[in-house]
Amino acid sequence: MTLKSVLFAAVAASAVATPPVAHAQQAPAVDMRSADVRAGATVKRMTTDEKTVLTHGIMPLPLGEKTPPIPADAIPGAGYIPGIERLGIPALKETDASLGVSYVMGLRKDGATALPSGVAQAASWNPDLIYRGGAMIGSEARAKGFNVLLAGGVNLMRDPRNGRTFEYLAEDPLLSGMLVGAAIRGVQSNNIISTIKHFALNGQETGRKYVDAKISEGAARESDLLAFQIGIEQGQPGSVMCAYNRVHGEQACASDWLLNTVLKQSWGYKGFVMSDWGAVPNLDAAIKGLDQQSGEQLDPGVFFGDKLKEKAAADPAYRLRLDDMNRRILTAIYAAKLDSNPVRPGGRIDFDANAKVAEEAAKQGIVLLKNKGALPLAKTAKSIAIIGGYADGGVLSGAGSSQVHGEGGPVVTRPSAGKGVWAGFIAQQYHRSSPLDAIQALAKDAKISFRDGRYIADAVEKARQAEVAIVFATQWQTEGLDVPDLSLPDGQDDLIAAVAAANPNTIVVLETGGPVKMPWLDKVSAVVEAWYPGARGGPAIASILFGDTNPSGRLPLTFPRDESQLPRPKLDGSDWVEPDFSGGPSSGSDKLISDYDIEGSDVGYRWFARQRQKALFPFGYGLSYTSFESTDLKLKGLTASFTLSNTGRRAGAEVAQLYLVSRNGEAKQRLAGFARVDLAAGASQKVTLSIEPRILADWQDGGWVMPAGEYAFALGTDAETLAAPVTVRLAARKWKD
Repeated sequence: MTLKSVLFAAVAASAVATPPVAHAQQAPAVDMRSADVRAGATVKRMTTDEKTVLTHGIMPLPLGEKTPPIPADAIPGAGYIPGIERLGIPALKETDASLGVSYVMGLRKDGATALPSGVAQAASWNPDLIYRGGAMIGSEARAKGFNVLLAGGVNLMRDPRNGRTFEYLAEDPLLSGMLVGAAIRGVQSNNIISTIKHFALNGQETGRKYVDAKISEGAARESDLLAFQIGIEQGQPGSVMCAYNRVHGEQACASDWLLNTVLKQSWGYKGFVMSDWGAVPNLDAAIKGLDQQSGEQLDPGVFFGDKLKEKAAADPAYRLRLDDMNRRILTAIYAAKLDSNPVRPGGRIDFDANAKVAEEAAKQGIVLLKNKGALPLAKTAKSIAIIGGYADGGVLSGAGSSQVHGEGGPVVTRPSAGKGVWAGFIAQQYHRSSPLDAIQALAKDAKISFRDGRYIADAVEKARQAEVAIVFATQWQTEGLDVPDLSLPDGQDDLIAAVAAANPNTIVVLETGGPVKMPWLDKVSAVVEAWYPGARGGPAIASILFGDTNPSGRLPLTFPRDESQLPRPKLDGSDWVEPDFSGGPSSGSDKLISDYDIEGSDVGYRWFARQRQKALFPFGYGLSYTSFESTDLKLKGLTASFTLSNTGRRAGAEVAQLYLVSRNGEAKQRLAGFARVDLAAGASQKVTLSIEPRILADWQDGGWVMPAGEYAFALGTDAETLAAPVTVRLAARKWKD
């Protein structure tokens, strides 16, 4: 595949302050082309029986009646695909996920380092930081004996109520693609395979195996698919994991259009497509582009074993396809050097060093949303009331297959139901990183009181007695369930309003999977969005609150005022009767359509610009304890340059954002470039951005079309706060992928 000139920021290294965690030496993307040649030679040596070894595998876990024979070398994790010893092909040992090595219900009895949520990492707008996080979790996967990490979640956030919002990155295809590409490169720097997932248009958990994404090809290519395309170009993942949902009436894991037409033909992808677990509808998925059946005991049948062998023996098309399936899987194996650099369980993990990576990711991703002079707090504070959020114990994490447990497991577990799968696999869990302890460590002489927030009167009394009140408010998200609305659950909105009425110095720290409504916003002094901040979330939050870290996070998605501003105010499928864990209805029709043609490619801030609506907090927004100014924007072809200055009194980092605002006089807002730059107080720096032409173009008639004319660009502190536009005349262009 030809790597395109995707946007990058070229900044003078000498002018950038050294970050607290040293920059990692980034490994290059894997070489898929030479691996493909070698894979082709190996396929010619394979016997008929060997050709259906790599094409299917199990979930090596005790699953009751669905428990298969588990090979002796399998490790409790997401998946196991046997190797072929005669040919020197190793078994594939797979683990979830994008935020760290998942705990699989504690069956391995080990711990792992939890990165902050995907959206928290994306709020850093820092590809280098994301690379370091990927390299760290990839190293832990390798040390535990896994050679495939099911990472790389990059679905665009079309609906903030999606239960997996916390796992993904952003609502913009450029930002998402660049960041996921960096994460994948980091993971694969450990000589293991990373996925990119869930391909594609996996926009909600409600009815996730039934919902049918309706969208035009042009709109898909300019949004969700572009995020995947950029991520694949930048990261070269060994595998693409297809999604549960339907697209244009076909299951995504059996979509000829997605897997063959787009991924393999248009983009020239050389790696393999693995299914999501329980997402394979039938044998025909093979001819439609699926290369490997994962967690086969969760499907209606084992399609890619004996059934595939019999079909290939009788049908020349399937015989050729089977060779291609093996070639693609082997290409990924050889590109990652799984055969020449095999994994071995029991590797050493430096949990202290890895925790520092997680902490730095949390610090850079925390977003200061409001500050009426309340922050940073003085370390000489005499009394602080801390309320809610189990802040005396730890920080919230998202649930589902991406759930990570640190050493010792969660400090708090709150079951989501009294029995069934929800009571075990899906539960609210808090990492062992207490914000209260971290606050006390920085404000050593302060009298700190804690109330859990269940009784508002009790919380109000403690808030009234303290100089400062800090309310920790949580919104839990999980795979398998969408949130019904954007309110804070369990009466927390009322709690915050009451505490703010009792103490004018009330600070709200949000630990949420995504956007929430804030009916109390005008009543509080400061709001900090900490997301799910991972293994070292407590110290990261305290560092921001007391000013040891200058907040630099910027929102990677729009915070709407309420659900009425969304393209679909009512969540599709929310009126189904008792949806089960697979996302299907327990009664009624299985027809469920999400009409993404409503917004088309105008996802998130683009939709708000099109509707001329003002968000509660716009995409790209975030405050700092210093101030910045961007000036002197110049455009020459597809290159933009400007000067970024720190006009305040302390060092900090700014995310410079360049937006396309119009094309030939027609409003068309697109993030066209970004750069996160660290600057000392009073320092200035020239920033140069190279603009990816697909951001400026339309997908028409099977290719990209960029009309000739005047293109207007503006620098912005966020998607709604833009400087005066500068125009450049660009020539017409047409090209294929």
